[in-house]
Order: sequence, then C-alpha cells, then structure tokens
Amino acid sequence: MSWTWFHKLGSPKWFFQFASRWSLCVFLGGVTLLVVGIIWGLGFAPEDYQQGNSFRIIYIHVPAAILAQSCYLGLGIAGFVFLVWQMKMAPIFIKSVAPLGALAALIALLSGAIWGKPTWGTWWVWDARLTSVLVLFLLYMGVMAIQNSLDDKVLADKAVSVICVVGLINLPIIKYSVEWWNTLHQPATFKLTEKPAMPIEMWLPLLVSSIGLYLFIAGLAMIRMQTEILNRERRSNWVKNEVLNRGI
Repeated sequence: MSWTWFHKLGSPKWFFQFASRWSLCVFLGGVTLLVVGIIWGLGFAPEDYQQGNSFRIIYIHVPAAILAQSCYLGLGIAGFVFLVWQMKMAPIFIKSVAPLGALAALIALLSGAIWGKPTWGTWWVWDARLTSVLVLFLLYMGVMAIQNSLDDKVLADKAVSVICVVGLINLPIIKYSVEWWNTLHQPATFKLTEKPAMPIEMWLPLLVSSIGLYLFIAGLAMIRMQTEILNRERRSNWVKNEVLNRGI
C-alpha cells in the first residue's frame, strides 16, 4: 500500500495548490445545497404530527450538531498526527477548523434552545446531551484561546494537540448520552444501520442541508488553511514565488 497521499497531505505546498483549485468549487457547491435543503425543509416539508411547524428548526439544528462533532473528530485526528509525526499541516488544520467547529456547536446550542422552548417548555435544561455539547463548545474555545495567546507557536501547537486528543472522550458521551442516561433529548436522527424514523419527505431535505453544510464548511476550511499556510510558510521560497505570481 502506497502512503504517498498521506505525505502529500502533510505538505503545505501541495495542499495549498490543491485547495487553490478546489476550495471555491466546494464552497459554492455547499452554499447551493445548503440553501436548497433549508428552503425545502422550512417551506415545503410536511408538518410534524406532534410538534407542528416547530420541528422545522431540525434542518438547522441537526446539521450543525453533527458538523460540530465531526470537526472536533478532525481536530483530534490532526492532534494525534502532529504528536506522532510532527506534520506541519496538522496544526494548520486545527487552527483553521476550530473556529468553524465552535460556530457549529454554538448554532447547535442556540437552535436547540429555541427548539426546546415549545417542545420541553424551557430554553435550557442540564440534560446530558445538551451539557456535553456545551463542553464541546468550551473545548473549541480553549483550543482557540491557547493558539491565540501563546507566542511560542511550537508550544501552542503541542498544547492544543494534546487538548484535541484528550477531548475526543467527549464525542462518545455526546453520541450515547441519550442511551446511557434518562434525558429529554430525542435519539439520533441519522443512523447508518437503521432506516430513518421520519418520512422521506422530511428526511431528504435534512440530508441535503447536512451535505451542504459539510461542503460549505469544508470550502471555508480550505480557504482559511491557505491563509494560514501563507502566514506560517512566508519565508519559504515557494510562498514568495506564489505571492509574486498571484500578486498577493
């Protein structure tokens, strides 16, 4: 098995060139699917027989909640890669994606609170799922605080990598909290091993908006990573040539 792809991903130059070609396409594709999915869900999906129209916030809440966890999983993997192989792209990925994951977690918390008011009769309860997502948001904030406060970039990269790896323990707590404890939060909407519990007319726009949000964030992440690469590799000859060629 060839590991060429793995070493390429660790090269700032290779990734910068790759992202330059694909970031805008991925971003625009994500925007398109996200708009279609949200309009489809908010305007055309059938009303829920129990929750009425209040359930429609699911088309914002669920994609954001899933994405927040996926982003942190990516941070944890990147942190492990940096601690083991010292690849330059790992801390670049962490610094670029952490704010996006934090935003997704914040949207999940706020939209969940808005959804909880008509459903549970309260904006917030110290439910296991809600509390663990709040911890996820605080982990993101901690990662960003350390990266932006430490002048020693090597020390900052090592510190946030450790936090990202250790924080992975929170992800299974988020996922299985509704099964391990008696919570108000409903079970998972998406399950790879089971048929969706909701009708396809409700499920399809949710799938479209989720894919759209993933692509949207992926495009933003690639754009942010290009900026971070230029900042970190600014003394490299290839960056100087890139700046001259593009007139940046």
